[in-house]
Amino acid sequence: MFTVYPAIDLMSGKVVRLRQGDPSQQTTYSEDPIAIANRWASEGAAWLHVVNLDGAFNDIATARANRQTLTSIAAAVKINIQFGGGLRSISDVKAAFDSGANRVVLGTAAAEDPRLVSDTLARYGAERVVIGLDSRDGMIVTRGWKQPTPLTAAELGARMCEMGVIHALYTEVGRDGMMSGPAAELTGALAQLTGLHVIASGGVRNLDDIKEVLQYAARGVSGVVVGRSLYEGTLSLREALEAAKGY
Repeated sequence: MFTVYPAIDLMSGKVVRLRQGDPSQQTTYSEDPIAIANRWASEGAAWLHVVNLDGAFNDIATARANRQTLTSIAAAVKINIQFGGGLRSISDVKAAFDSGANRVVLGTAAAEDPRLVSDTLARYGAERVVIGLDSRDGMIVTRGWKQPTPLTAAELGARMCEMGVIHALYTEVGRDGMMSGPAAELTGALAQLTGLHVIASGGVRNLDDIKEVLQYAARGVSGVVVGRSLYEGTLSLREALEAAKGY
């Protein structure tokens, strides 16, 4: 099944979007994340993609407050929630699940602490774990996309697959929040190279971009995250969900 994930990026309790992960290039779309979650649920979303940006940037106090927002979202909408941002210990993972997440995204941990990935898989099962393959010019970046690594997305993805990971989220950082078009072909190639079910993220502008990503569903692309295009009104969530039916 191909899944469209409307994104709710949280910073200081507000719904925001960043350009290329840069907090200095922030647009605030709402101060009411619960209302946004209800909107996407009412339009037919089966999943939400919720990101704790304060956690990703290691702002511990605000990150905890955003987990309270996650709890409120989970209580308000009866759909699945994929949650990431700053999950760097098993206690962080447990807190996310306890707060209502159905699935967690491990990004920095995948590159820096594979043991956390294996512990999470053992404790919660592979269906509840997504590995974040965040890359800039093909190389994995961590810690809020600020720290470069010597790993390619394909190398890290293959390692994670060998550990038993099933799901991955691939973001080409240079496209994120830019509405410059998705890295659909790269996402498809990554799925084929690693054997993972890969969710595309970053750059989606409109329905044509959704249809482009869908062309790679047979190669292992299992979904797409949509953010700024929904908030700017260049993409209808209902139309995106309708296009994804049957894949």
